[in-house]
Amino acid sequence: MIDVIVAGGGPTGLMLAGELRLHGVQVLVLEKDTEPTGQVRSLGLHVRSVEVMDQRGLLERFLALGKQHPIGGFFAGIVKPRPEQLDTAHPYTLGIPQNLTERLLLEHAVHLGAEIRRGAELIGLSQDRDGVTVELSDGTRLRSRYLVGCDGGRSTVRKLLGIEFPGEPARSEWLLGEMELTATPEVVLAVMTEVRKTEKGFGAGPSGDGIYRVVVPAETVVEDRSVPPTLEEFKQRLNVVAGTDFGVHSPRWLSRFGDATRLADRYRVDRVLLAGDAAHVHPPMGGQGLNLGVQDAFNLGWKLAAEIDGWAPEELLDSYESERRPVADDALNSTRVQSELMSATPGPQSVRRLLSELMDLDEVNRYLTEKITAIGIRYDLGAGHELLGRRLRDIELKRGRLYSFLHGGRGLLLDQTGRLSVAGWADRIDHIVDVSDELAVPAVLLRPDGYIAWVGDDQQDLLGSLPDWFGAPTN
Repeated sequence: MIDVIVAGGGPTGLMLAGELRLHGVQVLVLEKDTEPTGQVRSLGLHVRSVEVMDQRGLLERFLALGKQHPIGGFFAGIVKPRPEQLDTAHPYTLGIPQNLTERLLLEHAVHLGAEIRRGAELIGLSQDRDGVTVELSDGTRLRSRYLVGCDGGRSTVRKLLGIEFPGEPARSEWLLGEMELTATPEVVLAVMTEVRKTEKGFGAGPSGDGIYRVVVPAETVVEDRSVPPTLEEFKQRLNVVAGTDFGVHSPRWLSRFGDATRLADRYRVDRVLLAGDAAHVHPPMGGQGLNLGVQDAFNLGWKLAAEIDGWAPEELLDSYESERRPVADDALNSTRVQSELMSATPGPQSVRRLLSELMDLDEVNRYLTEKITAIGIRYDLGAGHELLGRRLRDIELKRGRLYSFLHGGRGLLLDQTGRLSVAGWADRIDHIVDVSDELAVPAVLLRPDGYIAWVGDDQQDLLGSLPDWFGAPTN
């Protein structure tokens, strides 16, 4: 029996596979496509996802292939300077296309020992008290202890589970693709600048090697967006919206996307869980989609591994949904707001002008930036210190950077007192005695995902908190 089957080999599934393998969990990733699609829907990583890659020792690989863009206020496309005192050591957005993100996460997962099976489409599942049986389109049947559906907005796993996916259907649709243009860069820029004064859903920009990434509003919302548009349809819409088709030709790929906003009623049914777009879909405003899924996987991986390893506290796996579903709900609300503010009608434009004025206040600018970049998240871990439930940024210690001690995916007690102990949990938690000018509390207990589970300096108080997240001590 396989420990975990992951349905879907996109960024969420691959991130989860890597996280599970850090803990020695056997993982099989099933991906229905025989080859990578090459489509680039996401263009980058926000601050929290950059931190996630840094926490696992992957950031240098991403930086080598991406481009750092200084972060600034950009809620609903309203550009403002970077807020002051942004709580991160990585105050930038990393521009990196989705296909490269997938490649790097794939290499990481495979290096750690994950098995990736392409051309393997899940069409059926059943479960009992001991595990999950998965049926593939070729008739193969597989057995695993757990199954995680990371198979996108049209998730087969979610549908087979009968989980409701309430929300709003798409009201608008866009055509997206990468292609060559005969128009000069000067003409493209001039047209785009003019059109975007009234149509912010239009764009055309170079993506390298003479290829342009083009997005244009579609005429109508089609029933099946899995069917890509034709080049002729693309040309027709460009002529209507921009007054020119730029001489587009030789497309690398063409696709559609809509502004449907939906959130799964549940993230778990017994031994089957959902993550990423299988659990939530929303318009692309703010670029949160891929980031939200990667962060789902980062939250789920260590908890599921603990369940399989046998040391998880009783409600640890359930905390995945109780922590991540509210985050998704907030992200969906944020994209709804941004979608309204992108409208060219007078009402939303009046609100947009007012919000732009408010964003000149640093507190407002910082609040919205932290919302989009996910560094403002605070999980509800109960009453206590203001740091409880927040992630800790990468800080400088005498022995190096904090995140360099988190690469193995274990818990960490950062102890500035030298008087504390995690004896009994040493198989799950590293104990670092060190000091930092950037940490104003005596000690913090970090979960494997970098969120603060305890703050203080009292050993008995620490002993009372350890079992909540790391189970019973070993003898």
